[in-house]
Amino acid sequence: MMMDGDGLVGRVAVVTGAAQGIGAEVASNLARRGAVVAAVDRNADGVRRLAARLREERLRVQDWAVDVRDGAAVESMVDRVENDLGPVGVLVNVAGVLRTGPVTELSDEDWAVTFDINTTGVFRLCRAVARRMVARRGGAIITVGSNAAGVPRMHMAAYAASKAAATHFTRCLGLELAAHGIRCNVVAPGSTDTEMQRLLWTDERGEAAVVAGSLATYRTGIPLGRLAQPEDVAEAVAFLASDRARHITMQELYVDGGASLRA
Repeated sequence: MMMDGDGLVGRVAVVTGAAQGIGAEVASNLARRGAVVAAVDRNADGVRRLAARLREERLRVQDWAVDVRDGAAVESMVDRVENDLGPVGVLVNVAGVLRTGPVTELSDEDWAVTFDINTTGVFRLCRAVARRMVARRGGAIITVGSNAAGVPRMHMAAYAASKAAATHFTRCLGLELAAHGIRCNVVAPGSTDTEMQRLLWTDERGEAAVVAGSLATYRTGIPLGRLAQPEDVAEAVAFLASDRARHITMQELYVDGGASLRA
């Protein structure tokens, strides 16, 4: 029998960006804590493989191929999840993209896509889920942001700005929803060992270079001397989703090994 010190057993959790990286780890972590997980991603094959793997562990996971840029599809998915699995008690916004380059070379499309997924996608999911949570007077919403939202990064302006917007949106949402017993928080990872991170590396020294930092690009490195693993971020999300965090809302938890010096 599963122990439920977290209050997550049987609770329905929607996790976006669940096909890989941090999103996949968040979905796995919540499922292993007894949540009923709706794993959402536009990568239909990837999210289907994740769900199948977790179901082999006898965990309750359903996969949903949905692009967070499609507002109608988001609304329909949330409605169907509630009909099929039950009332959504947890929403975790992880879906995100990274378009890098100097501001002078970013295209309109780079900027628009980054905001449509990283910021407006968060808005669409939160709006759809919060409407239902308000009627039930309870729930937890966690947005996975980035430490780049609080610390300027060279060649990451679109990503950093989109994450800053999503972070402050989540805080504002938390203020509006507090009277209904709904908590809204942000987890802000730093450099994490994911495919997105590895795409930034130019050679086999990529990890060491990230940990060491770069004076030329004004990066301090990581004081703890290691990259985060997706499970480090997932553990922070699980805590904020759980009853152990019942009096925490409108907060931003950095999970970056000290890289931002908590600026």
